[in-house]
This record gives sequence, C-alpha cells and structure tokens, in this order.
Amino acid sequence: MDRKLFYKIAAIVGMSILLLVPLSLIEGQIRERSQRQQEVQRNIANSAAGEQTLVGPVILLEFRERVQEPVRDPDSGKITGTVSRIETQRQLISAESLNIDGTARVENRHRGIYQARLFHLDLSNQAKLVIEPFTASAPERTLLDAEATLVLGVADPRGVDVDPEVTINGQPFRFITPGNRLETGEALKMPQLIVPLGRIDPSKTSAFDVSFPLQLTGTSRLAIAPSADSNRIHLKSDWPHPNFGGRFLPRERSVGADGFDAQWAISHLARDFDRALDPNSGEALSIDFVDPVNVYLQSERAVKYGILFIVLTFAGFFLIEILRRAPIHPMQYLLVGLALAIFFLLLIALSEHLSFALAYGLSSLACIALIGFYLAGALGGVRRGLAFAGGLTGLYGVLFGVLRSEDNALLMGAMLLFAALGTTMLATRHVNWHRLSSNPDEA
Repeated sequence: MDRKLFYKIAAIVGMSILLLVPLSLIEGQIRERSQRQQEVQRNIANSAAGEQTLVGPVILLEFRERVQEPVRDPDSGKITGTVSRIETQRQLISAESLNIDGTARVENRHRGIYQARLFHLDLSNQAKLVIEPFTASAPERTLLDAEATLVLGVADPRGVDVDPEVTINGQPFRFITPGNRLETGEALKMPQLIVPLGRIDPSKTSAFDVSFPLQLTGTSRLAIAPSADSNRIHLKSDWPHPNFGGRFLPRERSVGADGFDAQWAISHLARDFDRALDPNSGEALSIDFVDPVNVYLQSERAVKYGILFIVLTFAGFFLIEILRRAPIHPMQYLLVGLALAIFFLLLIALSEHLSFALAYGLSSLACIALIGFYLAGALGGVRRGLAFAGGLTGLYGVLFGVLRSEDNALLMGAMLLFAALGTTMLATRHVNWHRLSSNPDEA
C-alpha cells in the first residue's frame, strides 16, 4: 500500500479514537445531570413521602399462657415441685377477604429544571377477618386470656393525608401508631397503623367486618401485598404510562391516553402469607408511574451511537476522496467530527427545557446545517455539501427511530451497518485499489 494512503487511513483512525474523548466527557455530563435528577426526586420524597407499600389489614393475636415447669433438686435430680411463669404468644392472622378500590392522581413537582412525580391515592378498603376458636399451644399450658389488634402496614406513614375513620362491625374507630405497646416492626417488618380490638373469647369465633378510606401520597411507585385469603383489587388513574410489575400482573387492564384501569384477583393459593408480610420480599403487585420519555436515559443511549456516526461520516469523506479525487485535509475531518459530537451536548441541553423530540429535531437541524454549509466550501460545491447533509439527515433519522423503539434497536442498528457496508462496496466495486495505491497523487 502506498505510504501516503496508509498515513491518511492511520490519521482517520487516530482522529476517530481521539473523538472518543469529547464523547466520553459529554456522556459523563449526561450521567451527572441524571444523578442530579435522582437526587431531586429523593429530596422531594424526603419532604413529602417515598415509594409506598401497603400490607394488610391483618390481625395480631396476642395471648398469655401459664406454663408449669418442674423444679429439680440440684444434687439428686428429683422433682421437688413446680414453678409457674407466664408467656405471651403472638400470631398474625390473615383476612378472609380483602377488597380494595382506588383512584390515583399523579402530580409533577418541580425544583428548577428537575421534577419528580407524586401520586395521590384515594382508596376504599373492605376486609373480613375471623379468629377461629383456639386453645393453648400445648397440653401442659393453660390459656389465660387473648387480645386482638388490627394492623395495617404503610411503608411511609407521612403519606397518610387524613386521619381515616375505621368502621369495625358498625362501630367507628381511629388508627393509632403502635408506641410502646407494640414496637414498630414487631408485627410487620415495616411502619404500621393499628386499632386495638380488645380482649376476645378464645372459645368462640370472633368476626370483624372492617372498612376504611385511605388517602395516601407517595412517590413514583405503589405496591400492595395480597395478604388476605381472597384479594380483589381495582385501581384506576389518569396516568397513561403505568408499569405493572411485582409478582402479580393484572387479570384485566386497559391503558389509554386518558389513563389506566386495572383489576387483580389473587387467592391464598397464589401467594405466600409470610412473604407477603415482608415489604422487601417482592410478594406484592406494583405500579410504577414511569416517565415515558426519560431525557437523560435517551440522551445517554444516543451518545453510545456517537462513534458510529463519526465512523460512517469519515467513511463517506474517504469515499469522496477516492471516487471524486477531492482531497480532504485531516483538520477538516476533525472539525466535522467535533460538530457531530456537539450534537449530543446540544441534545441534552435542549431536552431539559423542551420535549425530547423537539430538542432532537433542533439539535440535528443545527448540526446538519453547520456541517452542510462547511462542506459546501470544503468540498468545492454546494451540491456535494447538500448531498452530505442529506446523508447525515438519514443517519439522524435512523438514530431517532432507534431511540424511540428500544425493542428494535439491535435490528435497526444491524440494518444501518449492513446498508453502510453495502453502499461502500457498491460505490467502490470498480475502483482499482492497486492502481490507487501506486499513485500517491490520487490518495
């Protein structure tokens, strides 16, 4: 290969690698802005309420038993008498049925150019809880008395907007915080609200029909644990971009521009009661009120295609040099490469103030116009500059399609590379590379 041609190819490769530096700096700036966005979301959550998880209601059954223990002589080992002590046992009892019907309204809170989403949930809860007759836990024990407490787990009680009235068997009650009587996390592994139900007769069935409204504020995500034997949950919202997750997907759902409507039906056969009581176990259904256009995520994905843009553009320059005998100086390669890199910085800067599609259009239009105008002079003709600008327009259009269709990103990227390789092969199929490399003036 001719030495001049070899140096030109080496220079192109070197500049391509060199341009990774500004691309890396821009990607770092995008990550920094994304982290700032997450920090603002955490700050708003700390000031209002965080992600919410609901568990229950369930019944905490506490009963006392007298235990008779033998007293042995330390020397002979014979039983010389008995001593009694009192033990307190605790048991969590699931509801027979739980029906939840709720509506969520989503609100955007802003701090500067950053924002976080809060949801305001208005729930209606009905549950039936039954304590079957029971005896002492062992024959040698004597059951003394029993007491029941209604327990509702709420991940962040600051989000409970009003003091709801709890109706139990037709009588009004109020939730209270456990205080010293029931340490937080002892019944459930999370903050909880309780209603003392008082003493019960262990020899009889005790039934409790419970209903209460609940107005709850949270950030971004709502989870509900199916703690009852039969769970029916109906939620709707004006938010058109829900992400249904957790272990249980809706049995029926509809999602449209005006919001979503979803229903779950979960039996005790499908869930683990002990895991449902633990908010960290994942034994719950969840709804994420996601942002349909995360500008930082999409900008970061766009930057990852930056080197592809540069390589394809440089390849186009090289073809012009070969086919049109129009020499292009390495500095011109570098300036056009920097203009391509600046596009991504413009994109993130504009997308913080405009919609992502509009920011993408303005950024690409500015860079295409700049590069087209520059190449019209550098390549010695307006037609060549316009042709190159048209090629860049196609590249930006393909990238926008990739960003909008994440599921087809690999397919579209593979097709773009195949098209670029095919175009290069077709354009150079008649080039005599031996003759080209033997004539330095044509390189």
